[in-house]
Amino acid sequence: MKILFAGTPAFAAVALAGLHSSRNSPVLVLTQPDRPARRGLKPKPSEVKLLAAKLGLEVFQPVSLRSDDALARLRATAADAMVVAAYGLILPQAALDLFPMGCINIHASLLPRWRGAAPIQRALLAGDRDSGVCIMRMNAGLDTGPVYRCERVAIESSETAGSLHDKLAALGSRLVVEVLEAIAAGQLEPRPQPVEGAIYAPKIAKHEVLLDWARESTYIDRAIRAFNPVPGAQSTLDGEPVKVWRAVCVPESAKTPGLVLSSGEEGIVVACGEGAIRITELQRAGGRRLAAGDFLRGRAFAPGMRFGN
Repeated sequence: MKILFAGTPAFAAVALAGLHSSRNSPVLVLTQPDRPARRGLKPKPSEVKLLAAKLGLEVFQPVSLRSDDALARLRATAADAMVVAAYGLILPQAALDLFPMGCINIHASLLPRWRGAAPIQRALLAGDRDSGVCIMRMNAGLDTGPVYRCERVAIESSETAGSLHDKLAALGSRLVVEVLEAIAAGQLEPRPQPVEGAIYAPKIAKHEVLLDWARESTYIDRAIRAFNPVPGAQSTLDGEPVKVWRAVCVPESAKTPGLVLSSGEEGIVVACGEGAIRITELQRAGGRRLAAGDFLRGRAFAPGMRFGN
């Protein structure tokens, strides 16, 4: 099967590596234009572009797929299908219609649950016990197309967005190769998604990463894990900005939310609206991520110190 590939971040790069190692290596790779990096503002290539260059694959970086020139470039490949993974650009109907076998998307959730941009973070925030990958045929809706195959993975109690991302990226890479082989052999047709259970996973808003210490400890624990490694759960410690990277729930009676109850080598225990958490890794603004014991060295925690926003 002659395919194109469209993707941008690390999740997509894992899928591209899998496809390149299969019988369906892409004849053209689409990725978003280079974006300015935070430091220095120099244009930075995407993970997919870096890998494609290493593999010797041709790269196309249109600003949009709505222009006649972009569509002509895709049409000229005479590809049978396009595989899409976290591309980040909208595919207009004109692009979806170019390929006899359609556009095939790797989505990191168990559809129809968590359609949209942030399925991994939303699953963790909601306390889901499992996640997975669905390979679907794209249509004009937001992750509403019929599904070829889904596979489930358990979400562990200590799972972070980073660890779940890596699991699902590897799963998606394997699954899309298997699905393409089955489609090419005429052995697989997509099935419509169930009507029940549809829920959307919008992008994480800036205010959501601010820890609300009035919430129960179980939710705060989930939020810390959902925002690790990007963008990091944020708070303040007596007015100083900090990021909280790792914590565990501990049983405590009700106290003022955000109040530091104790501190030591094992961590910093902070009261929540219900229960408490022990912070085991955190970071000052402009500093490095540190284990709580290292963070505490040289800094005395006086009674009454508080986390807040």
